[in-house]
Amino acid sequence: MGTIHLIRHGQASFGAADYDQLSELGTEQATALGVSWEASGWAPTDAVAGGMKRHAQTAIAAIDASGGDGYDVDARWDEYDHLALARATDPTALGADPKAFQASLNRAITAWMGGDTPAGETYVQFRGRVLAAFEQVVSQATSGRSVAVFTSGGPIAAVVSHLLTGDDSLFQRLNDVVINASVTTVIVGQSGTRLLAFNEHAHLPRDMMTFR
Repeated sequence: MGTIHLIRHGQASFGAADYDQLSELGTEQATALGVSWEASGWAPTDAVAGGMKRHAQTAIAAIDASGGDGYDVDARWDEYDHLALARATDPTALGADPKAFQASLNRAITAWMGGDTPAGETYVQFRGRVLAAFEQVVSQATSGRSVAVFTSGGPIAAVVSHLLTGDDSLFQRLNDVVINASVTTVIVGQSGTRLLAFNEHAHLPRDMMTFR
């Protein structure tokens, strides 16, 4: 049996000029994940990260803390353009507090999944590239191998929704609750590909838990 570990990036820089950077807390979250791996004597046999800076920074912090090696890059694990989506629904969304921003984003996602394409990439295109990237990782997760994937909440929600239901019906509910630097584990075996754990974050102290 092989395993896949889908890791959401640490907290990014909401409200800053460049969102695509880990905050100080985000780096601490990623480091805490790596420290937990090192303490348990576990390390992934393979690692891949999306093409965004926050993915790379999370991978580097976690892998360095665990004493592991490097990682490959696959931009198909990138997040959808949530900032552009939110702006399309509410041009002032980025100036709002995180809860108000999330409300604007959720309205935009509903429209996006229904066929609106304010961000250039359609939802169908997003889902297609993510599931294709996941299938490649499944092929890597052969017996005895553990693949760590450093990505974002959207790709994790898309994969888990399809594992549980075979469609997109859980995407938004799952997307809303993925914690920064959490781990979602999928097992790959003779009986197929199955979800083992979603959004696991025991390695994070309560005061380090964030959703955005």
